[in-house]
Amino acid sequence: MPEFWAADALHAAFHGNMQVPPLTDSLPDLTLDQGYRIASEIHARRLANGATVAGRKIGFTNKTIWPIYNVDAPVWGWMYASGVQDIPADGAIPLPALPEPRIEPEIVFGFKASPHPDMDLTALAACIDWVAHGFEIVTSLYPGWRFTAPDAVAAMAMHGALWVGPRLKPSPERFEALTTCGVTLTGPDETLIGHGVDVLGGPLMALHHLVGEIARMPDAGPIQPGEVVTTGTLTDACPVAAGQSWSTMFDTPLLPGLSIRFA
Repeated sequence: MPEFWAADALHAAFHGNMQVPPLTDSLPDLTLDQGYRIASEIHARRLANGATVAGRKIGFTNKTIWPIYNVDAPVWGWMYASGVQDIPADGAIPLPALPEPRIEPEIVFGFKASPHPDMDLTALAACIDWVAHGFEIVTSLYPGWRFTAPDAVAAMAMHGALWVGPRLKPSPERFEALTTCGVTLTGPDETLIGHGVDVLGGPLMALHHLVGEIARMPDAGPIQPGEVVTTGTLTDACPVAAGQSWSTMFDTPLLPGLSIRFA
C-alpha cells in the first residue's frame, strides 16, 4: 500500500522544509480517496507528536485557478493550533520556513455548533459563531507547484499557516456580502482581483461542500464547536518573501480589509 511510505515521505518533507517529487510521478493512478488515506496517516503522526487540531482548510474551491494548478476538484486538510494565529495589531507576522510559500486571501468561519451534511445553507450559517477575513500561507512540498489533486490532498492540502483578522458578528447581510463581494489583493509587484462567488458559489457553499466531503478521509469526524474553517482563496495564490507587505480591500463595508508585513 502506498499510504505508509507516502505519509512518511510527506511528513518528513513538511517538518524538514524539503520537497519531494509528486506522488503521481511514481503512482500515476493515485486516486483522491487514496490521497485522503495518506493525509489521514500524516494526521495520525502529527497527533502522536503532540499536535492539537484547530480546524480544517478547504483548498481549490476557486475554480478559476484549477487550470493553473492542474487540479479538478476541491480538497480539504487539517489545521493545527501551532499554525493558526490572530494577526497582531502591528500586522507583522513571521513567514513560515516552508517550501515555496504563497499567500491566499480567504474568508474564515469559527463554529459554535457542529454542521452536518443534511443541513441547508441557513442551518449551516446558524452553526457559525463568527466570520473573519484572513490570510492562509500555503506551501508546495512538490517542486515548482507541480501536482494533481490527489497529490495536493496527500500533502495536507498544501496548508502552511493561517492568520486570522478581526472576528465579526454573523448576520444575513454579512453572509450575503461574502458571496457578492469583490476583493483586491495588493503586493509589492502585483494586484489581483477576486470575488466571493468564485469560491464554489460563495464561502457558505464551500463550507457545505466540505461538510459533505469530510467522510472521504478515514477517521475524520465532523467539525466541532470551537474549530476554525478557512474556505479557500478568493484570488490566485501569490509567492511571498520576508520583508514584503500585502494588503486587501473589499468593495463592501461589511468586510474590512487587512494589511500585513512578513517579518
